[in-house]
Amino acid sequence: MLSNVLYQTEATATGGRDGYARTADGSLNVWLGLPRELGGKDVGNNPEQLFAAGYAACFLSAMKTVSALSKGAHPKVPDNARVTAQVGIGPRIEGGYGLAISLSIELPAIEREQAEALVAAAHATCPYSNAVRGNIDVALHVL
Repeated sequence: MLSNVLYQTEATATGGRDGYARTADGSLNVWLGLPRELGGKDVGNNPEQLFAAGYAACFLSAMKTVSALSKGAHPKVPDNARVTAQVGIGPRIEGGYGLAISLSIELPAIEREQAEALVAAAHATCPYSNAVRGNIDVALHVL
């Protein structure tokens, strides 16, 4: 539970996976399309792509925040740092569908041990990581 909502946004989708989504402020307007692998025409973006983009951006920001607030305990995140999120969808053994997530993190010029500590701290802080924790396993790969 949140103690204080710092920011809130709103988006509306019509047509489901073969439709359209738009944020209330109009800053995001996206056509949605079912991927070919799920029987679609591969036209438009799909929820997994949007989730992957959001998670990658959020995780990189979490690393920057952890670094900035650590008072030197973690190294500064370099400008050329990258996070690539892979989001897969498939049937769950228990029924229904679920997601599989893998994050590949590139922190050039940071020693592996320091990079892994920063990634672990960011994973404990990132809102996306906290949202899926206990429900979706997230594989973390420091490259």
